[in-house]
Amino acid sequence: MTRASMSTPKPELEIADALAGVSGTFRGRLLKAYNGLKTAYVDGNFDACGLRAGRFCEVLLRWAQAELTATHTPFGTKISNFKGECEALEKTPKTAGHESVRILIPRVISFLYTLRNKRGIGHEGGDVDANEIDAATAVRLADWCICELIRLQYPISLEEAQAMCDAIAERQLPQIWEVFGKKRVLIKGLSYPNQTLLLLYSSHDSAVPSEDLFSWTEHSNQASYRKDVLKNMHKNRLIEYDQENQMVAISPLGITKVEDELLGCQ
Repeated sequence: MTRASMSTPKPELEIADALAGVSGTFRGRLLKAYNGLKTAYVDGNFDACGLRAGRFCEVLLRWAQAELTATHTPFGTKISNFKGECEALEKTPKTAGHESVRILIPRVISFLYTLRNKRGIGHEGGDVDANEIDAATAVRLADWCICELIRLQYPISLEEAQAMCDAIAERQLPQIWEVFGKKRVLIKGLSYPNQTLLLLYSSHDSAVPSEDLFSWTEHSNQASYRKDVLKNMHKNRLIEYDQENQMVAISPLGITKVEDELLGCQ
């Protein structure tokens, strides 16, 4: 997708393009489980997160088996000892494949699979409800795995692969909905300054054009938004507002406000 000048740069390619080096036997299933996991988390459906995280791990294990041993557990056949299968990959010769495929990915998915099974994401029980943090952990581990696959097997340019990984690395918040290249805050009645903070918080270690923030908050007047919202937030050190370049970044004070006051808002 092409955006006008001053817009937030986004990779035009889809993740499927970046993973074209992954065999079609696994790619479609992997993306279905990954996209399903991300969607379930954004929707707050933590029960579905656990199920889809398990499917993601099972597909990725089969892919790693095929990469390292030229064979894999057939789809439709239950993996009875997931941890044992992951440990078996670590014992393959160094010549079988990249260290990440032999050691790092198996250890990550072994932990994720154990988290899903032993903690029971989406299940009731215990004094403290950890479903949300467990689901968030599952999403970030899956993000890491996808980025690692892109890093190892991308059939696209280095710049495109880097942009794709950067986009995946952005914070995923249930309060923020990304649609058609835009971001929307899903908390009704939230003030423009607080919407702006959430939007900036969701952009990982990067500044955002003021034009995008104005568009995403759907403020009625751009001059008023810059004066009454951005300048005032800059004065209070919640953001850094570069008026010359019209770029905005969240400050440490802004991050603290989001994490202490806004992330629990629904």
